[in-house]
Amino acid sequence: METTSVLFAGVGGQGIILASKILARCAFNEGLMVKESELHGMAQRGGSVVSHVRYGSEVYSPLIPLGRADFLLAMEELEGLRYEPYLKPGAAVVLNQRRVMPALVNPESGEYPPDAGAQLVARGFRVVQLNALEMAKGLGNLKVENIILLGALSHYLTFSIDLWERTIAESVPPKTVDLNLRAFHAGRDSGGLKA
Repeated sequence: METTSVLFAGVGGQGIILASKILARCAFNEGLMVKESELHGMAQRGGSVVSHVRYGSEVYSPLIPLGRADFLLAMEELEGLRYEPYLKPGAAVVLNQRRVMPALVNPESGEYPPDAGAQLVARGFRVVQLNALEMAKGLGNLKVENIILLGALSHYLTFSIDLWERTIAESVPPKTVDLNLRAFHAGRDSGGLKA
């Protein structure tokens, strides 16, 4: 099996690390070689966080080279644009329609890039956009945005639903298993990639 490279990007507090660890555990439970690397931003909450997950028959490095990521799961629009250089031509992006103004930018004077999804489509990437925050509100817990987006991403990976469900159940606190499984299926059922 060729190496599959998935980049997770967002800001601190959005659950990037948990989502990437669930994917890595799915691949490991499938019997694949897995390498993972994560980088936390300067601030615990609000700083940039990125995680690389690579899996396949043989994986030599945990870091995804520029231009080689098959997928990007972006929890925040600006982070989706920031890590676009890692994507290979025609790669798929799962983009959360959420904007978090960087801490060093005055929200009244700072400009946020317009329509990140449209910019990524214009650059030749396949993009699905979800408002995972609103979906999480509908499920009654804002902390499941990451699992909703992971559900959307899962639609394009080869792991079985049963494997995803078992891995999520092993990875989250027992009292939140049902909520996280509902979040996963909400994301998975949200629709296909556009463009």
